[in-house]
Amino acid sequence: MAKLFKKTKAPTGAQHQNGWSSITLSAARGTGKSVMYLALGIWAVIQIFPLFWMFTFSLKDNQEIFFDNPIGLPNEWRWENYDNVINNANMPTYFLNSVIVTLATIAIVVVFGLMATYALTRMTWRGRNIFRGYYIFGLAIPIHAALLPVFFILRDLNMLNTHWALILPYSAFGLSMSILIFSGFISAIPKELEESACLDGCSIYGIFFRIILPLMKPAISVVAIFTFLQCWNELLFASTYATDWRFRTLTVGIMEMSGQFRTDWGPIGAGLSIATLPTLLFYVILSKRVQKSLVLGAVKG
Repeated sequence: MAKLFKKTKAPTGAQHQNGWSSITLSAARGTGKSVMYLALGIWAVIQIFPLFWMFTFSLKDNQEIFFDNPIGLPNEWRWENYDNVINNANMPTYFLNSVIVTLATIAIVVVFGLMATYALTRMTWRGRNIFRGYYIFGLAIPIHAALLPVFFILRDLNMLNTHWALILPYSAFGLSMSILIFSGFISAIPKELEESACLDGCSIYGIFFRIILPLMKPAISVVAIFTFLQCWNELLFASTYATDWRFRTLTVGIMEMSGQFRTDWGPIGAGLSIATLPTLLFYVILSKRVQKSLVLGAVKG
């Protein structure tokens, strides 16, 4: 019978201390996670609130926006503000112009930026470093500093009040940023991949389209988002080079909605909501690739 019952040693002070320390560490970790989630929740509310406020004031009139109810939900949901913007303010035309200009600019910046980056980083030719410095120097020139010279060039080429009057300047100023971003990504691609493809009989164009291009998709997403934000929200060039209402973009159209003596801010809020929606959708669609590109950059570092 004595063998059936084994003697157990009483826990020593060190064991008690280790147990309490593990409990304290677990409690500290739980508290830290709670504080982190609370901080992230507050930060999310701060980021989302401007969108909520913009949507709510797009459904109000001036009295409710400035005096009666500036922050809360509308007392009366005025959907006629959206109807007024769509049917009476030429918003569909402005929206279509913004889409045409933005998509054409993204296509030009991505295609020419990729090809220029590949030539500047992977090929060896005389004057390569000079051209690389020339493109990178474009980052030091503010886009609006060239407003007047570009205006004279477009005027002499009879390109004012056309879509190209905005596409070409946007593309020219977007190339420097795209080359800088693409250079960082393409330098992380091992050259052995290209050498193996070359030994297998692949031409320079085949290497670019079959090897380099698929590996550059995260970088293309980053460049596309930067270019989209630059073109979609730009105002000064659009208001100077496209004065004809048939070629105005959303930013100019919304600016024109403000009157000289009285402004209805509800329809302007509706126009801002319509202009913001594509930006949110565009980022949501490409957000995973952007996150992937950040991870790749972190691993490289």
